[in-house]
Amino acid sequence: MEGRRWEEMEEDCLVNIFRRLSLVDLTVAAPLVCRSWRKASRDPLCWSVLDFRGMDFMPWSDLCKSLVARLSVRRPSFTGLLKLTAARSKGAARELRFPRVFGASLRDLVYASDACPRLKVVVLPNLRSAEEPHIPEIVGKWKELERLEMESKPSSFSELVKQISLNCERFSGLAMSGSIKIEDVSAIVDYLPRTKNLCLRDSYLPKETLLAILSGSRELEKLSVTGCIGFEADEEILHKASGLEAFEYEGSKLADASGYETDEGDPLYVHVV
Repeated sequence: MEGRRWEEMEEDCLVNIFRRLSLVDLTVAAPLVCRSWRKASRDPLCWSVLDFRGMDFMPWSDLCKSLVARLSVRRPSFTGLLKLTAARSKGAARELRFPRVFGASLRDLVYASDACPRLKVVVLPNLRSAEEPHIPEIVGKWKELERLEMESKPSSFSELVKQISLNCERFSGLAMSGSIKIEDVSAIVDYLPRTKNLCLRDSYLPKETLLAILSGSRELEKLSVTGCIGFEADEEILHKASGLEAFEYEGSKLADASGYETDEGDPLYVHVV
């Protein structure tokens, strides 16, 4: 590289570097440096990971100001940036993580299922309750899906795991929080028997439900139940989990701070004092 300028680098070298940039830098920084950088930044390999987590799409955010100033976008939005990045990936995107704050709409999720058909990792946005029944059909379109993450367990969870079982042969990882019930565990065990990585942190998880997971998920390698309410990691649980490569349970406890076992994730839960 001595004596050569950055813009004179071979395109494949630039692509290899740009693959490590954030979506913001790929969108509003690298393409504006010079022609060679612009060409390299358009390579679909640079857009294999579409990570929108932590992005702020409020009009006064630094991100939106950059989009307005550098790309002459009049009204920046998540939908617009999703379409731009998906188009540049040319169907080659492997990972898609929706923003945590002011998340995507159902329409965005439907668009992503068509524009990014080869996703292996998806972090779903929080949708309204009325939109949750559409999740199973949408997720079932990702035939190569290997891992799915959700902030909360959807009401359509049972149908969701059925669709994953029918359509996603390589699926092996699930992450979600909520009120985890025996019927949820049964659905995981019956429909997703090849699950190797399961994360249920910050959930309501009674001991009998946790034991059902440990007994029924034969191929499970890693289980994370940190910060859960409903059990203490006693000798029985630790013995059941001894065959796992990793069992994370730090911060889990039998009851909440007031001394009561809670099921706050269940809309039928009533806290009786």
